[in-house]
Amino acid sequence: MSQALQLHRDGPVAHLRMTRAQVHNAFDDALIADMTAALAQVADDANVRVLVLEADGVSFSAGADLHWMRGMAKASEEANRQDSLALARLMRTLDELPKPTIARVQGAAFGGGVGLVACCDIAIGVPEAKFGLTESKLGLLPAVISPYVIQAIGPRQARRYFATAEIFDAAEALRIGLLHQVVVADALDAAVQRQIDLLLKAGPLASASAKQLVRAVCAHHDGSRHDTDNAALIARLRVSPEGQEGLSAFLDKRKPAWTL
Repeated sequence: MSQALQLHRDGPVAHLRMTRAQVHNAFDDALIADMTAALAQVADDANVRVLVLEADGVSFSAGADLHWMRGMAKASEEANRQDSLALARLMRTLDELPKPTIARVQGAAFGGGVGLVACCDIAIGVPEAKFGLTESKLGLLPAVISPYVIQAIGPRQARRYFATAEIFDAAEALRIGLLHQVVVADALDAAVQRQIDLLLKAGPLASASAKQLVRAVCAHHDGSRHDTDNAALIARLRVSPEGQEGLSAFLDKRKPAWTL
């Protein structure tokens, strides 16, 4: 792990922290590669049940690093394509991580930083946080992160903020669905911990599979296919060891074995 990123375990909770506070945790190619590798490590660790994505300093992530952008502006179209694919892999790896994820947003998030927030299952921020999809100011668009941001805030809001590049506050981020909760800075860690506690009380397989269920339902347009797939899913869960333990614990009026 580089000095720009820290990964540490606290029991079943992994904390992935961006530590480039001096540049507002902006991305460059090294940070993108390190984050992708760290997320793959978390995905493969059977002892990790929750991931918290967090950052040092006053900003969550300012998006692309200016020095990195300057270099890419002089690179070929093919080099820029490969560079963008690396960022796309990072976003997809986070979005599809087989663990519940929480974004701890202690400060501003712009561009790709908004993408990171949108890729997490739960996002909690402070009132002072600012957000912006500012690419159009540079004659660009947030293309790589667009699938995740549109899923989070919807097409109507995306059409506005992709085009205007305007900055919006935490209250607006909450209203449009980018954040789930806004709390004062002193309460941020407690709010994150509350979500961790709820996730650890849920069945590990069930909580990890929730995003897959949502994605599958949103992808299908055939009602009968929805019914067939969802019936098959709940049947698998009911007869699985986790499902059997959860049902038995409920009927026996005790806590399930996975509760910590």
